[in-house]
Amino acid sequence: MTRLDSPTSPASPAAGALTLNDRVAELIRQKIVKGEFSPGQRLSEAALADSLEISRNTLREVFRTLTKEGLLKHAPNRGVFVAVPSIASIIDIYRVRRLIECQALAQAYPRHPAKKHMREAVEMALKCRDAGDWLGVGTANMEFHKGIVELADSERLNVLFAHILVELRLAFGLLKDPEFLHAPYVDMNTKLLELIEAGKFAEGSAALNDYLIHSERIVLAVYARQMPDGGLDN
Repeated sequence: MTRLDSPTSPASPAAGALTLNDRVAELIRQKIVKGEFSPGQRLSEAALADSLEISRNTLREVFRTLTKEGLLKHAPNRGVFVAVPSIASIIDIYRVRRLIECQALAQAYPRHPAKKHMREAVEMALKCRDAGDWLGVGTANMEFHKGIVELADSERLNVLFAHILVELRLAFGLLKDPEFLHAPYVDMNTKLLELIEAGKFAEGSAALNDYLIHSERIVLAVYARQMPDGGLDN
């Protein structure tokens, strides 16, 4: 059970002046990012409200918010489901990623503290790989790319990218084999970090662009094979 007044929950003092609805919405986003909710999964209103210890009315309001964001989908007479990304949305996600991440890296400040965040993410991914925790590797990969965006020193970009990561996890969730998806990028991130720590930002930006094109192709190919109708699970 997730308590919204626990020290690590979105309701803790560190969450600031966020409303209860904001905190619950962010908690659900993080569950998607961590792979706890999968594309097409039906969310039980009663069970989720009980586990979060909130009213069903509050949860319905949060569902409406996340539906507007494109993260959930309401199906009449069936309930609320985690959204299944379309091919168009996946292409758009990667277009935005290339625009944001490659530019942030190309113009990075050599001593930027975000490099520490990236180093920690790479080390986390290596530990998760050794433990066979491929969802953990995926989460570490997202932290690595958050670090790249932090190089731009723009809070607006950080907020925008955080939302993109939630949508990206949904795209990743279409693949039933997380090891196949995430394994190659542990070493790719390590090599990219070496370029960044060496101050080779232009070279790193070019490598990142190729990296993102490769990732996009894999996700789109999997989508074409596994989600021909883009439907929801029964």
